[in-house]
Amino acid sequence: MTAFADLHHHSGEPLLLPNAWDHASASVLATLGFRAIGTTSLAVAAAVGLPDGSPATREYTLQLALNLGTEPFFVSVDAADGFSEDPGRVAELARELSVVGAAGINLEDCLGPASLHARKIAAVKSAVPDLFVNARTDTYWLGDGDLAETLTRLDAYRQAGADGVFVPGLTDPTQIAALVRHLDAPLNILYSPTGPTVPHLTDLGVRRVSLGSLLYRRALGAVLETVGDIRAGRPVSGAAPSYAEVEAWSASPSDGWKQDPQLPRTSR
Repeated sequence: MTAFADLHHHSGEPLLLPNAWDHASASVLATLGFRAIGTTSLAVAAAVGLPDGSPATREYTLQLALNLGTEPFFVSVDAADGFSEDPGRVAELARELSVVGAAGINLEDCLGPASLHARKIAAVKSAVPDLFVNARTDTYWLGDGDLAETLTRLDAYRQAGADGVFVPGLTDPTQIAALVRHLDAPLNILYSPTGPTVPHLTDLGVRRVSLGSLLYRRALGAVLETVGDIRAGRPVSGAAPSYAEVEAWSASPSDGWKQDPQLPRTSR
């Protein structure tokens, strides 16, 4: 078991995985003591003006993993559906992510054929056995929340080699407990402000709690609120990091900035 995988099996609280969208957001989360940080595909896509999960975001996802991969925390990459229907291409992406330092990958089935998603998982585990594969099913996110279908899909993904399973959109404590009893792998639940608290999820046996795009969307919400206050002549409330703090969070401990020459040049 890798050190990252071991975080899913500790007794007590589950692995609380916040999701970052750039170097600074990941760094500030690390200062709060998080040993593992995920990425969010929505933010990666939104930053370059693309829809979430677009195959065109593949290289930007790799770029973010490259910029985070040498930091002193584990990185789990949200890779949508692998940005391809070809299991071989998905395995190649996983191999590239592992090379730049990723400890895990999140792969979603988008309610496509379970057999195809299982083949992607098997291809990834064959290519990169130590990469933690978190297999996501969208039965509650995109579907009607059928528990039987969810179990069938998760069983197939586990048999294909998935190290953990993820069911975003599921918030019903009774059904969460039923999944935990059935599964022999760590269950990942997406935190919802209207769903169970982290202590409640802990009691239910959940082993990983992701924040998804919540932090990114809250950051955008702060932008809207701040601009609204300024326009209306109201005092701006809330704390904001200083310029120097952001500069410090944005700096890499080694060469300061890593840019893939094949990607569009961005200003520092």
